[in-house]
Amino acid sequence: MKGTRSLFRLLLLIVALGIGALALMQAPVGPPPVKDAPPLVGQIDRILVEKAARRLTVFQDGKAVRHYRIALGFAPEGDKVRQGDGRTPEGTFRINRRNGQSRFHLSLGLDYPQADDVKRARTGGYDPGGDIMIHGQPNSLAGKPTLRRDWTAGCIALSDAEIEELWRVTPVGTLVEIRR
Repeated sequence: MKGTRSLFRLLLLIVALGIGALALMQAPVGPPPVKDAPPLVGQIDRILVEKAARRLTVFQDGKAVRHYRIALGFAPEGDKVRQGDGRTPEGTFRINRRNGQSRFHLSLGLDYPQADDVKRARTGGYDPGGDIMIHGQPNSLAGKPTLRRDWTAGCIALSDAEIEELWRVTPVGTLVEIRR
């Protein structure tokens, strides 16, 4: 039984990596990045992520002040259900941690899974996943072109320069809404 479960997880990982590789070959996603915009100052109110548009919008004093092109999980259609599905969760979350030592260039953690995700997973007998972040590019790609295709395991990725800007103005507790 344990060997079968390990084999199943290995096969899932292989399939996920294959889907991820295919996602890297697809056309670029989202709106073009903002160029020559004045730097953001102060703190932001909220973040809106529109998965279908591949866009992250930053609000300050209730007004949209910045739009970023994003990359999502390698299988972005639909809400995240379980660990390894490659989906980015949908719903309302909060930034609950900031990691300056991330494997990716800076990261802002979301409070996923939430109680309803955990309950659904427990009932279904699976892991809901977790460790969903808004982050930059892999540290191993420092100084290389930004990956602009869906490639994460369910996180929301920006260029390194964009996450640096967002990092400076995003406190713990910031509201994050993720829509289809």
